Amino acid sequence: MNRIELLQSVLRSSLHLKKGERFAVITDTNKLDIGRDFHCAAEALGAHSTLVCIEPMQVSGEEPPQIVCDALMQSDAAVCPMSVSITHTNARLQASANGCRVATMPGITDEMLLTGAMTADYEQVEQFTLRLTEMLSRADSATIQKDGHTLTLDLKGRRGVASTGVFRHKGNSGNLPSGEAYIAPIENGSNGSVVVDGSFGDIGLLGSPIQLTVRDGKLVDIQGQDADKLSVLRESEANATLCELGIGANYAARLRGILLEDEKAYHTIHVAFGTNDDFGGTNKATCHMDGIIKNPTLYLDDVLVMRDGEYLI
Repeated sequence: MNRIELLQSVLRSSLHLKKGERFAVITDTNKLDIGRDFHCAAEALGAHSTLVCIEPMQVSGEEPPQIVCDALMQSDAAVCPMSVSITHTNARLQASANGCRVATMPGITDEMLLTGAMTADYEQVEQFTLRLTEMLSRADSATIQKDGHTLTLDLKGRRGVASTGVFRHKGNSGNLPSGEAYIAPIENGSNGSVVVDGSFGDIGLLGSPIQLTVRDGKLVDIQGQDADKLSVLRESEANATLCELGIGANYAARLRGILLEDEKAYHTIHVAFGTNDDFGGTNKATCHMDGIIKNPTLYLDDVLVMRDGEYLI
């Protein structure tokens, strides 16, 4: 199977792309080769494909140019191989509300198209993701423990979200590759400290851990060698708001230093700061920055979900 045939298979199995559908490929100059191949694969399936290429944006969660918004709004389905993420933007949210099925692929590489999370059995990933999502939806609280640090999060009244990598229905959206269950905690209900030791946002793999202290849902202190690279989180109260708890659910995902795959990996959870109004929260910021925690212990209410990275469910 050559590369175009592989991408045709991805478009059929993940986005259920059909002949005659309007399709958009949103990419940037750093990922243009991948974008072109998705465009060719879509056309080979008989879709009416439009390729939009922009200059790389600076930070995940930044709103893209109007040309991107227009292309998404005019499409039945879209794929977005880009340098940073537009998953948590008004552009993606409005497109989904309009019925577009959107697969975002921030940081995707040629290697990731062929190995790791993309190669998983997505029926298996979907089942495990939905199970974790149901547990998040039922829980009133979460507790993260690692290396002597404890962080508690208020989840009351919030619903979990399943990112399965399968987008069959109008308005479905998420990452590709995928496999995570996530939720928007109450914006003023997180307290304690946590050690992030996997990767962080657009920084990549961490050479040493970053310690985060949260009070009443807001990041109040950052310690660690790479702390200065997270200055965007200090720019406003909205950016400093703890906005997400996520659990990796893709057994084939690897820690690569690319968030798209890192946050899907088994034996990890992640917390994020910034925008969450597109998945059940109330916070709108100028960023959405995730930190990956390796081998943590996680409780949902009194249920021990993960101990030192091992699933117990």
